[in-house]
Amino acid sequence: MFTGIIETLGSITNVEKEQENLHLTIKSTITHELKIDQSVAHNGVCLTIVAINNDEYTVTAIKETLDKTNIGFLKTNDIVNLERAMKLGDRLDGHIVQGHVDETGVCTNIKDENGSTVYTFEYNSDKNNVTIEKGSITINGVSLTVVNSTKNGFSVAIIPYTWENTTFKTLQIGDTVNLEFDVIGKYVARLTNL
Repeated sequence: MFTGIIETLGSITNVEKEQENLHLTIKSTITHELKIDQSVAHNGVCLTIVAINNDEYTVTAIKETLDKTNIGFLKTNDIVNLERAMKLGDRLDGHIVQGHVDETGVCTNIKDENGSTVYTFEYNSDKNNVTIEKGSITINGVSLTVVNSTKNGFSVAIIPYTWENTTFKTLQIGDTVNLEFDVIGKYVARLTNL
């Protein structure tokens, strides 16, 4: 379980394909606090640490993960958002995030708003995922508030701190992002479709 509040950024130092799996090695400032078999969200995708070597650690993404996320697009020197699992009893500063990406979306617009940046995304509405105005959404692991919700799209407004301390500063129009829709909203949508 995660909150969508990014702890730090990591840098991909190695990408290795093995059959249908992809092994990613990441250099980060939190590596010394990690342990093998621990879960860490990488751009919102919960992956298990399988090896640690000095300030680098390795995780493995299986075919299911690669089919449903943008993890397979990562290459050496790419930057990823990192968040360790939340501690029971801590404040929930973001919202409840499972680290299970529902689908990918595409950035369709970026607009500077003199103090904030508004990003617009589109996604496949055939999968019955929904956003609501002022509801929660997780984009590449970042917990955000939805503005301008439509049937297959939405926008978010990013404050300068979030822009500077996440991968939003490298995001461009046309980029694919991981989307995890609000878990409560998913259960409500499922119940109303029965």
